[in-house]
Amino acid sequence: QVQLVESGGGLVQPGGSLRLSCAASGSMFSDNTMAWYRQAPGKQRELVAFVTSGGTTNYAASVKGRFTISKDNAKNTVFLQMNSLKPEDTGVYLCNYEGRRLRVYSYWGQGTQVIVSS
Repeated sequence: QVQLVESGGGLVQPGGSLRLSCAASGSMFSDNTMAWYRQAPGKQRELVAFVTSGGTTNYAASVKGRFTISKDNAKNTVFLQMNSLKPEDTGVYLCNYEGRRLRVYSYWGQGTQVIVSS
């Protein structure tokens, strides 16, 4: 089992910044991907960004150039630096940990609320 604890959400004005953190603990996998998803009211959950255990990163087109995902391997923590926030970035941001050993194991955090509003 892998446990995920997110933090860093809140209310911010358009153009502002927030930094989300997701700390993973438990039975970790050497081959893994950590990702941030978001769920806006009335919309489907969407992938925001991910980082693999090999360091590969990828971003949704809507956040590219504004968000940066990074990882502290020693602390099993992934960060999402969000700059130039827009009202459409509002939603619950969920951390996902996907481990691979013979098959894929997927774990979710509880989520942290981000509200971008003036």
